Amino acid sequence: MEIKRSQSDHSQNPRNKNSRNPTKRRKISEGFDHSNVEVCGKEDGFLGSYYEGKVVGKVGRNKIMVEYKTLVSEDDEQLPLSEAVEVSDVRPVPPVVPVSGFEVLEKVDAFDNDGWWVGRISGRCEDGRRYFVYFESSGDEIAYPVHRIRVHQEWEDEQWLVV
Repeated sequence: MEIKRSQSDHSQNPRNKNSRNPTKRRKISEGFDHSNVEVCGKEDGFLGSYYEGKVVGKVGRNKIMVEYKTLVSEDDEQLPLSEAVEVSDVRPVPPVVPVSGFEVLEKVDAFDNDGWWVGRISGRCEDGRRYFVYFESSGDEIAYPVHRIRVHQEWEDEQWLVV
């Protein structure tokens, strides 16, 4: 996988391009077979979050079965949640981008409530080990230790872009 810095406008969701191209959608579905992936949350309150899982099979032409790493079944909380999801809502797990720290207003993902949420660095805590992340979708600002923050990346044209 290649990581590039984006020079383009990312106001549109890059996964939407894949949903309009059935050939590309089929290719991605085959490429995810038994892979570790992230699934985009689409439900109210979870929009734009990503949850780690593993592809365990195909369901029809445009869906795959994913078993989540951090989400559990409502029927039995000892079992991981499995569900069929649209291929257009799935991406590979992004590579780790090593950083020594973050800058104010830098776009990041913070791990919270079992998934990765997009936000912006709004400051650094006095202890120097945590950063405040502001979430535009909710208006919340929460302090996270560095190990629960990663550089935000977009999956576009089968490569990762740091935006």
